[in-house]
Amino acid sequence: MVIERNEYLNKIIRHKNNGLIKVITGMRRVGKSYLLFNLYYDYLIKNGIDKSHIITYALDDRRNKKLRNPDELLKVIEEVVKDDNVYYILLDEIQMVSDF
Repeated sequence: MVIERNEYLNKIIRHKNNGLIKVITGMRRVGKSYLLFNLYYDYLIKNGIDKSHIITYALDDRRNKKLRNPDELLKVIEEVVKDDNVYYILLDEIQMVSDF
């Protein structure tokens, strides 16, 4: 079952190209990650954004532990960015960056 979060999704979409970082906050287990990695990601794909221009990392995933270090995260992102087109960087559990 898909729970539409149109109000929140539309807020992100409306501000998508304003040059500012978007921060999604809220209580635990309310669908922030789902909004980001499913609904917004699908929106980007449906609107012509190439998958290679959408960078996603869940920083609570043990496989991404090294990316909690901001220098490592920057290094990996710089390796992925291949051109001057717009890239979308979707990070989940960003507060964990401070515990490297």
